[in-house]
Amino acid sequence: MRDAPAGLGPSDTILERLLALHPKIIDLTLDRVLRLLAEMGDPQRALPLVVHIAGTNGKGSTLAMIRAGMEAAGKRVHAYTSPHLARFHERIRIAGELISEPDLAAVLAECERVNGARTITFFEITTVAAYVAFARTPADYTLLEVGLGGRLDATNVIDRPALTVITSVSIDHQQYLGDTLAEIAAEKAGILKSGVPCIVGPQPETVQGVIEARAAELGAPLLIQGQDWTVRPEHGRLVYEDRDGLLDLDPPALLGAHQIDNGGIAVAVLRALGFGEAACRAALTEAVWPARMQRLTRGPLAERMPEGATLWLDGGHNAAAGEALGAAVGALAARAPAPLFLIAGMLDTKAAEDFLRPLAPQAAHAFTVTIPDAAAAIPAEALAERARSAGLTAKPAASVSQALDAILARAPAPPFRVLICGSLYLAGSVLQDNA
Repeated sequence: MRDAPAGLGPSDTILERLLALHPKIIDLTLDRVLRLLAEMGDPQRALPLVVHIAGTNGKGSTLAMIRAGMEAAGKRVHAYTSPHLARFHERIRIAGELISEPDLAAVLAECERVNGARTITFFEITTVAAYVAFARTPADYTLLEVGLGGRLDATNVIDRPALTVITSVSIDHQQYLGDTLAEIAAEKAGILKSGVPCIVGPQPETVQGVIEARAAELGAPLLIQGQDWTVRPEHGRLVYEDRDGLLDLDPPALLGAHQIDNGGIAVAVLRALGFGEAACRAALTEAVWPARMQRLTRGPLAERMPEGATLWLDGGHNAAAGEALGAAVGALAARAPAPLFLIAGMLDTKAAEDFLRPLAPQAAHAFTVTIPDAAAAIPAEALAERARSAGLTAKPAASVSQALDAILARAPAPPFRVLICGSLYLAGSVLQDNA
């Protein structure tokens, strides 16, 4: 998640320079990115078939499942995701493989040379670099995850994608997208295109109304969960049904009840694109997406866990993610009861109490940390106060390592669980050292 880890390769030096091209990290407009794309020869017009994915939660998990299904069917797939966890290279997959250091450095340098010193955000210029890399390597599909919002996001420059997708929409990033759910939904619906089908996941009524109104204006066909297709857990299976029939599938490898809906969206996408049952099965069982209820089994932190105790990592950070995470750990506890301890770090742009409150009934105790190398991190002491307001027993710690020390000193005999959560920045810091 750190924008440019120091000392890891030539690309990191370029990334550091690119961060200085705009005083703001986020400044939503398409003018700058369209200007640079034109100067680079409009590579976005040469991409393989595009699936464009917006939403508040579930975008990355859904993309990972779609990619797993496509690749199991023998397709070459480009993928663009954000943010990264440990290294920037994670954002760009070229025909299934993370972009190499030489290729990343070369394409970043090319975009930097063409742009010069003109103002452009870090996300905009690196998105252009991804398009250039994608356009130069043959593939069958391109999966694009929206960075923020949709309407003015740098990924929203594809005139006619094969499909658009809107996963669950909820309140987040109000300072950029609007204060109401309807305003946020309108930004997400900005990726809809005339005549292009959109797969729509489960939505609040307000969001659904906004999406349907925009689709009607554009003549964009919708395939809506609960109307055109359904998905449900049943006897430990995932049951998907649409007008073409019913699929009885293994549950998603990604943990959490919310992954049922994400898995359903992925299957709906694959079915709409003509993929068969084998691809749908692989989408659910073969997808890997770090820091989404990920069990850590190696690295210094995991090695300190006593036998019978488990260590988990999740990067969710808003109220809806807190609800999903609370349900996920609750389901774990229902199958195998064990005390839960939290190590939490968050940014001050997030509603910490709203994220932590659903975890309070599950957690025996929480330790809060200041996220390393994150200027907007909530100080550990302040986050502990917010955690207590959310109903948790909480104390600050100097680091994740020291928080784990404190947990191990007070935890009962195994089994017990430790969950590190609250931010992708924190997850990235942990994964750099432990995965």
